[in-house]
Amino acid sequence: MHTKKVITAGKVIDKTDKVLIMIHGRGGSAQDILSLAAHLNTNDYALLAPQATNNTWYPTSFLAAPAINEPWLSSAVDVIDDVVADVIAKGILKENIFFLGFSQGACLTLEYVARNATKYGGVVAFTGGLIGDKIYTENYSGDFGGTPIFIGTSNPDPHVPVSRVQETTAVLESMHAEVYEKIYPNMGHTISHDEIEKANTLIFNK
Repeated sequence: MHTKKVITAGKVIDKTDKVLIMIHGRGGSAQDILSLAAHLNTNDYALLAPQATNNTWYPTSFLAAPAINEPWLSSAVDVIDDVVADVIAKGILKENIFFLGFSQGACLTLEYVARNATKYGGVVAFTGGLIGDKIYTENYSGDFGGTPIFIGTSNPDPHVPVSRVQETTAVLESMHAEVYEKIYPNMGHTISHDEIEKANTLIFNK
């Protein structure tokens, strides 16, 4: 199982009212994903990046049946939930909690917020979709209350089919998120300058 280990950067959480939780991808690290903040409009945010055990949140593709990725998937969701609980315990409002993830981390980010939908500050998913061999809508509850969510992806992408991104957008919109989806032709499995710009314009604009 995952051990909760969180790397911090940015503002001290006691000295700000905005928090960004950053979720790294498969084979990546908390330090890797934190380095993105240099390009984001998050100077006033406390930055929290949990570290996956062995640098991987769950063992196989996000398109596998969820049982195949257990118990690691549930443990990963629990880690995010624990981080959110810690943030709330510091007096931060959920509407001032933001999420960002890349690849496997983007999938985990979207899965977490869909399972715990409420009015958040905003969500950025760089190449990701809801987890499972199909969309399990029974796992998702709550109301995003207009939370802005940006999802960017490549067409094609070697790990994330565009169809799953589009299905994910539909589910999030049905839960009253304000989803901004952008599909980039032949971008590759990376984060583009345009995606960073969109994240700053649409999400980190407060």
